[in-house]
Amino acid sequence: MTRIAIFTDEPENQGGWHGAQLKQAFASREVEVTFVTLQDCMIDLSCSKPCIQIPGFEDPPKAAFVRGIAGGTLQRVIARLNVLHMLKMLGVSIYNDGKAIERTVDKVMTSFLLHRAGVATPQTWVCESRHYAHHIIEKNEQLVIKPIFGSQGQGVRLVNSNKLPLPMDAFVDGVFYLQSFIQSTHDYRVFVIHGKVVASMKRTGTHWVNNVAAGGHCEAIQPSVMMMELALQAALVLEIDYCGVDIIQAASGEYYVLEVNSIPAWKGLQSVTEVNIAQLLVDDFLRKMQHA
Repeated sequence: MTRIAIFTDEPENQGGWHGAQLKQAFASREVEVTFVTLQDCMIDLSCSKPCIQIPGFEDPPKAAFVRGIAGGTLQRVIARLNVLHMLKMLGVSIYNDGKAIERTVDKVMTSFLLHRAGVATPQTWVCESRHYAHHIIEKNEQLVIKPIFGSQGQGVRLVNSNKLPLPMDAFVDGVFYLQSFIQSTHDYRVFVIHGKVVASMKRTGTHWVNNVAAGGHCEAIQPSVMMMELALQAALVLEIDYCGVDIIQAASGEYYVLEVNSIPAWKGLQSVTEVNIAQLLVDDFLRKMQHA
């Protein structure tokens, strides 16, 4: 039986709900999984050829599914991403690979790449200068400040000239990532696998943040042609195997990509769709592994 690794940031419970879904989907294709954390792997350069030691594997697996990367200091995160990069260099098929994860976990790079490619995104400014940040805020009626590295709506806040000076807390960490605020009662999550939209939902929050983790209500939708085109363009620009694309519609009717998630949760989306998302992911993973 084929055995692959699932990298997770929840080793104590084998990847949680998502890990259980993936394990069941892999088992239906006669593939065994071993849950591993990237921090438990070791880069061994003591022999004639470089080696990545992965707990539970005598030799590196043919492929690995990235379900989670634990946070930490910059050095620790770089070391964990290096494991993914090096495994790919050594012939292991990584899904999503380190390069795609790096592009999307960093909101600044995501915004830059999408904007350069002409994919509609909110106006964005990034700086370390509080003076510049205050100047931008004073010229705009309402802005959103976000942590560069973050998920599930944590640390996301509204700012305006009445809320100055800006905070220098753990979420901001001295870098001001500011976006124009697009007023809406809801947004959308569009799930893309291998260049195809497989499921979508509308998320309605109890306040202006609509993330499911923040209490947002999920409702299945049939995405518009424009929404699908935006999501597919974003995935193509970021060269990603699968992703969750967050899209919002302005009062003017225009759609904008808010974020692209390379390790997206899909528990909320699965609750409102009949499509087996884990199985679709596993089948695409295995297709990629066979063609690697």
